[in-house]
Amino acid sequence: MGDDHGTMTYEPLNTLKSVADDVWIVDGPVIRFGMPWPKIPFPTRMTIIRIGKSDLFVHSPTRLTEDLKTEIGKLGQPRWLIAPNRIHYWWTPVWKAAFPEAEVYLAPRVKEQAGDRIDFPYSDLDRERGYPWDAQIATLPVTGNYMTEVVFLHRPSRTLLVADLIENFEPDKIPFWMRWLVWFGGCLDPNGGTPRDMRLTFAKQKSRFRTAVETMIAWNPERIILAHGRWYDKDGARELRRAFRWVLN
Repeated sequence: MGDDHGTMTYEPLNTLKSVADDVWIVDGPVIRFGMPWPKIPFPTRMTIIRIGKSDLFVHSPTRLTEDLKTEIGKLGQPRWLIAPNRIHYWWTPVWKAAFPEAEVYLAPRVKEQAGDRIDFPYSDLDRERGYPWDAQIATLPVTGNYMTEVVFLHRPSRTLLVADLIENFEPDKIPFWMRWLVWFGGCLDPNGGTPRDMRLTFAKQKSRFRTAVETMIAWNPERIILAHGRWYDKDGARELRRAFRWVLN
């Protein structure tokens, strides 16, 4: 996983940015992922939600720098570290080492993907409720053949958190050679969506996937925070209907 900040990132990096009451994002570095060649660059983003006075819910951890660790300490105490799908776990061990009292929650097949990088106790994200954050945050596993992604809604701020179910790359922030691939893949801003290759993983679970999408729409989110690309700061339910029209229609 090499890094290349380039023009794809959302400066400033590795610092807290408030988006709503008790909700912050951190824009991280670019990672490269995919086939041996070409490796596709992805900007990264994590979300932190504060529950109560100091308990922090850390979704899809990005790189942890010393300055960010200091900022986090002023905000509260990381209580739950969330790896929401099998390809969003890389920095979780770093955060666990830095905050050993935090509980780690892994989506299905993360341990299989991560191997020896996960060498500490964890809990499974395999259900819709029964978590210590239930009073404030709704949890929804979205099941596919290749991976299950677990999405979350922070009810007080109506903020929906997704990782890879929606990607939204801005054309001016990606290499020229990548623009056609992103357009063909259905992830070019402003019309971000589920990458076409990922849609195939839900083909045998389409009815179940549609039910999950309908649940997200019924949540009526105001904003949708994405891990990759420009996130949607308003009209969240409308963006869900647009992004998932391939399964709703």
